[in-house]
Amino acid sequence: MDLLDTLTAKGLRREIPTREEALAVLATTDDEILDVVAAAGRVRRQWFGRRVKLNYLVNLKSGLCPEDCSYCSQRLGSKAEILKYTWLKPEQAAEAAAAGLAGGAKRVCLVASGRGPTDRDIDRVADTIAAIKDANEAVEVCACLGLLSDNQAERLKAAGADAYNHNLNTSEGTYGDITTTHTYADRVDTVNKAHGAGLSACSGLIAGMGESDEDLVDVVFALRELDSDSVPVNFLIPFEGTPLAKEWNLTPQRCLRILAMVRFVCPDVEVRIAGGREVHLRSMQPLGLHIANSIFLGDYLTSEGQAGQADLDMIADAGFEVEGAGQVTLPRHRVDAAEAAGHACAPAGGACGSGGGCGPCGGHGEAAAAAGSAPVAADDQEAGADSGPNDELRSDLVRVRRRGAGTELAPNA
Repeated sequence: MDLLDTLTAKGLRREIPTREEALAVLATTDDEILDVVAAAGRVRRQWFGRRVKLNYLVNLKSGLCPEDCSYCSQRLGSKAEILKYTWLKPEQAAEAAAAGLAGGAKRVCLVASGRGPTDRDIDRVADTIAAIKDANEAVEVCACLGLLSDNQAERLKAAGADAYNHNLNTSEGTYGDITTTHTYADRVDTVNKAHGAGLSACSGLIAGMGESDEDLVDVVFALRELDSDSVPVNFLIPFEGTPLAKEWNLTPQRCLRILAMVRFVCPDVEVRIAGGREVHLRSMQPLGLHIANSIFLGDYLTSEGQAGQADLDMIADAGFEVEGAGQVTLPRHRVDAAEAAGHACAPAGGACGSGGGCGPCGGHGEAAAAAGSAPVAADDQEAGADSGPNDELRSDLVRVRRRGAGTELAPNA
């Protein structure tokens, strides 16, 4: 296919495709999906080899959020029956992190629900970072605490944070449709604050909220413009008790097309498959590894992922290897640029791939299956992207997290 040959050549040269080419990836058919994966896989191997970076989430504070993000189980007014607890103590968070590190994780993502941290919250997180790094000096730490105020990013960097995550989630044009308590510009500002403080910037999206192909392309190009080191791709899991409970617009093939489009637009950036991979990619998760070079190990914020050992087996069976602590994630040219700019995590070269602000790190709707399904948008059908939503919503794959951080039970890392 001329399109895929063109995109592969551009990706190998770190040349960004046009918007029309990015849209054309999303418009490919299911019959072409293996060709799409193979083309994106060539670009992925050029810059990241066959390494898979493992990241581990620690939910420092769950639920009780004042923001109204429609996708989030922790939102204001959510009726989702998730775990709710206030701040973990540093030693509790360090214990939770140790489980992920023992399972092979290289990056620990510290997440707290809420609009943004207070200065006292920054102190709490600083103590938590110290506790984690005292036990494992080589670990990378990413914070995901919501909207940042002036000087907070600098304080996190001084405390030892390597990265900061805050997702754009969707396009600027449709952002007001999913959240009213803060703006798209607020999110861009926080990403810029993190980058400006020398933290590795991590920012991504959520697919499956009823957005158009144009919205997906808009947000990915915006992320490229922000020069995020890491782009986490979350797939919405409709959460009973939230406004998007009936949105079920994704198939495994659609998810692979979205991942491929992200890879072509961001060829030399860490692309992470974040929340929703088990539910939406299902048995096709290994194909996603041919496009993305990073995943979360084990559970998410408010839902259970597949067992950590199953993740490791999947990586090995697909012919990939877990990235070691001594290996550099990003290509040399990006590491050199980060070092020149004084970014904190240049040696490690990674970034957290999480959810952001009030619904961070893969916690977007991951607790209960949707009560029903919504039809795929007409423009998707006309483009040949999908024949329709799943006939059966796999509620057996969607479980509320009842173990790990904030509980008395061991995690599944």
